[in-house]
Amino acid sequence: MSKKRFSVEQMIGVVKQAEVGVPVAELIRKAGISEQTFYRWKSKYAGLEVDQVRQMAQLQEENLRLKKLVAELSLDKTMLQDVLSKNGEAFAAWTDGRSVDDQLWGERTACLPCSLCDARNVSLSELPRSTNGIAYAYP
Repeated sequence: MSKKRFSVEQMIGVVKQAEVGVPVAELIRKAGISEQTFYRWKSKYAGLEVDQVRQMAQLQEENLRLKKLVAELSLDKTMLQDVLSKNGEAFAAWTDGRSVDDQLWGERTACLPCSLCDARNVSLSELPRSTNGIAYAYP
């Protein structure tokens, strides 16, 4: 692609002259552009100021950067879901269809020297549980 010959300011200046009433044929002859180029500029820059065009370009760059970020995060999420699904199969085999809470409480025992267990080994499942699944060690 060829290098741009005109700055945004020059393009907007040519379009604004046409809006004021200068004939298009004279404008394209002075600027050294084709009629097709003029109408392309007109469709792109009509009614805009230079700062608006620059802000629009900046927003387009930011939008592109954010789209790339979303694509990367989506890929990361997909990879993590794949890993979790593979680990989930192994986890399901470990729990034998029981809930994690039941699996953990059924396997562990503790010696709790308190009034609840009289200083003997007691299965954790015998201790009263709170609403979050943690055993109460003290009344």
